[in-house]
Amino acid sequence: MIRNFRKNEYLALAYRLFLAYFFYFVTRVLFAVFNWDLLKIDSVGELLKLCFHGIAFDTTAILYTNALFILFSILPLFVNTRKGYQKFLMILYFVCNLVAISFNFVDFIYYKFTFSRSAVNILESVQHESNKGKLFADFLKNYWYVFLLYFVCAFLWIFLYTRVKVKEKKYEHKGMYVLTSFIGVCIITVLAVGGIRGDFKKSTRPINLVDANKFVDKYVQANVVLNTPFCIIRTIGTTSFKKLTFMPQEEADKLAHPVKQYENNAPSKPNIVIFILESYSREYIGAFNKNSGIKDYVSYTPFLDSLSQKSMIFTNAYANGYKSIHGMSSVLSGIPSFKDAFTSSPYPNQTIQSLVSILNGEGYDTSFFHGAPNGSMGFLGFGNILGFKHYYGKTEYNNDADFDGVWGIWDEPFFQYMNKTLTQKKGPFMSTIFSVTSHEPFQVPAKFKGKFPMGKVQMHQVVGYTDYALKKFFESASKEPWYKNTIFILTADHDNQSYYKEYQEGLNKQAVPIIIYKPDGSLQGVNDEWAQQIDIYPTVLDMIGYQKPFRSWGVSLFGDKNQLPFTVNYMDNTYRYASGNYICVFDGHKTLGFYDKNDKGLKNNLIGQRNAEMNQLELQCKAFLQDYFHRIVDKKLN
Repeated sequence: MIRNFRKNEYLALAYRLFLAYFFYFVTRVLFAVFNWDLLKIDSVGELLKLCFHGIAFDTTAILYTNALFILFSILPLFVNTRKGYQKFLMILYFVCNLVAISFNFVDFIYYKFTFSRSAVNILESVQHESNKGKLFADFLKNYWYVFLLYFVCAFLWIFLYTRVKVKEKKYEHKGMYVLTSFIGVCIITVLAVGGIRGDFKKSTRPINLVDANKFVDKYVQANVVLNTPFCIIRTIGTTSFKKLTFMPQEEADKLAHPVKQYENNAPSKPNIVIFILESYSREYIGAFNKNSGIKDYVSYTPFLDSLSQKSMIFTNAYANGYKSIHGMSSVLSGIPSFKDAFTSSPYPNQTIQSLVSILNGEGYDTSFFHGAPNGSMGFLGFGNILGFKHYYGKTEYNNDADFDGVWGIWDEPFFQYMNKTLTQKKGPFMSTIFSVTSHEPFQVPAKFKGKFPMGKVQMHQVVGYTDYALKKFFESASKEPWYKNTIFILTADHDNQSYYKEYQEGLNKQAVPIIIYKPDGSLQGVNDEWAQQIDIYPTVLDMIGYQKPFRSWGVSLFGDKNQLPFTVNYMDNTYRYASGNYICVFDGHKTLGFYDKNDKGLKNNLIGQRNAEMNQLELQCKAFLQDYFHRIVDKKLN
């Protein structure tokens, strides 16, 4: 068996992949040198630290670009060690790698103009240029030294590649050769999958651009951690982030009102605590369904039903996205996600004015809690972009006895950990917690088995558990000195399993709760107007009497003299923009339908009965989308 083991080939493969890592490191250092001042790097030690964190992103890029090379290197084809075959592998290797790494060289210069690593949009920009030859000639003339560096690296890479050769070998026992090769293929495939994803944990998604920010204190340095081939690969398919122009920008600004200023309340500095509850559809909460007309409705949230009686609740609220990270960006920075997540686009690494950045400027201690492994869902990376001063995850909790075995720390103990941590702060503080347990695989701690109703769908039991965790949190927090001077806001990132037909279709598929609770009892009631996640950011600033202008597409839930309440999201390849008496369905080019505000299932299309209000709603939808994409692409979110 040993004689049939392909040791020489595997060692050569490892060496060749190592060379790719080495030249990714070289180009990262050169990128930093070319842009040293812009990247705010203080020392060589800091640069080396950033390079170390970049290995994970290099791994993904290298494995993607070398996938065919690796495959043809490990398949048992019986001719693998022959000179002709090795020459074929060498050509394949350098075609893939030299093309990929050339984009790192482009960003030596291009970064100065975009202030971010190039993504797939650079390919689209070049594609639409009619004078590609002249542009290339001008680039060659002006930046000849970059081309020189590229060719020096290429020749050195080729030279080093040829230093290690695969010796031609004949395998006597072909059956054993195939068997050992199959084992090798399996092992290498498993390692490659983990490398492409970033790790092997189920609780973390494949690494994306935003994850680079979890390793840096200065968000611009995320561009050092990243590499350009990775950014291009990870943004393939995010073509929805293109400018849309339906009207003059001045007209769009008037309709979209992207800059807000409120002077309704005197300045104050209460604590702010925001709960973003995982997959917690409005459907599950009885207080939000009193007038739903659902026959034989059952609530699974006795505590939230009770809290709602002492709060202001918004019964017609919707998510602005359909993934967890969408909820974070919508709630905290007022940036919704449509076809593609803003955080997975080519544009998240920019200065973003948000609830976090504004409250940081007002002297708040800002923190984010998530009981999953640090970095899960991209929260740590995006949290660093927003500017949270503290991040508390599974690492900081530091007790795996409360780990659910899949996603993170059970909600009940982690909520208690949050309470204890907040109690140690001087205030004022703003803290956001993203819950974990109300999610697949729909389990509760062993000691709570049978305590909560199993209900009609798997979500019902875990919804009951998280409701109980909230009850215990509020019981503990109410005994702390900071509690009475705190505004509590509870919402969800998106919906999940639905049992009732009313929540399985149309707009209600993204129905979420919004609860605002003040312990002093000064805020109670039911609001049935349109509401959405992106309204939470301006609402908080309105409540605390922040009187400076700020960027926000959402509106204060307590009224905006310049803009009516509305909601916008993306489902079934269409935008849904609702305000006033109608819901507009728009495909990005033309309006497909108008529906009555109570027709949440979108069953009766009224487009044949167009009226002035519908026409105005269409203009508002277009203005919103135009301003949204222009500001993101032009990096004007500050």
